[in-house]
Amino acid sequence: MRAGDLRHRVTFERKVTTNEPGSNAEIVTWVEFVTVWAAIKDLSVREFIAALSTQSEVTCRIVTRYRDGFTADMRARHDGKIYNLHGVLRDPTSGKEYLTFPASEGVNDG
Repeated sequence: MRAGDLRHRVTFERKVTTNEPGSNAEIVTWVEFVTVWAAIKDLSVREFIAALSTQSEVTCRIVTRYRDGFTADMRARHDGKIYNLHGVLRDPTSGKEYLTFPASEGVNDG
């Protein structure tokens, strides 16, 4: 992956669940995990048709340099859009060069 491909500033958030003291109701909030340079790539027509045939919601891929701590239950924000992550895929060579996140656009309330 070339550094020039990583041109989007993407914030990854993790979900934090707490209970309201009075009613014990569950409160879900999203807190920033990290902001990194990443590439957001829409699926090609062929990939999109293949995803539809498997009932997948995936509409794009987010690619960033490797970093510990990412999980599939996070979400990403870029340019006012929220992306739900559908997994964390390591690069096939070393596993520590870059990460790919299959993603779909839309609000994830947890």
